[in-house]
Amino acid sequence: MADKVYEGMFILDANRYGRDPEGLSNQISTLIQGAGGEILVSRFWEERRLAYPVKGHRKGVYWLTYFKLSTVRLLEIQRKCEISEEILRSLFLSVDSRIVETLVAHAKAGTIASYSVPEKEETLPAARRIPPTEALAAAEAWDADKGEAGPA
Repeated sequence: MADKVYEGMFILDANRYGRDPEGLSNQISTLIQGAGGEILVSRFWEERRLAYPVKGHRKGVYWLTYFKLSTVRLLEIQRKCEISEEILRSLFLSVDSRIVETLVAHAKAGTIASYSVPEKEETLPAARRIPPTEALAAAEAWDADKGEAGPA
């Protein structure tokens, strides 16, 4: 079976990652390579407070990995992630072959989608509250221009 490209998002134990970041990140690479996969990119995403406790942890380190792997071997990785004490959660998504290069380049750059901020913000006029009677009259006038019947 042909190898597919997958995106793997791992939530790691923040305490263990803080003590040994290199060892924990290598554990993910070893896990994937041990199943016959090829790592395209593997990097730290962010550390954040979790919405709810996961395996008794309130904080987690998000680790993003793109890798090639045979589909039948993915189940093996999922099982190992479930029994690992260092990996709190994992999610694997199949990546469409048309966007693999873009996603991998984006992950290698380590950037979040950029946007430009105008140097001077344009200020919009403050919204004014329109009384309901005035709003209804404007709506009826608009309907009359369109030749539609207004509310009965």
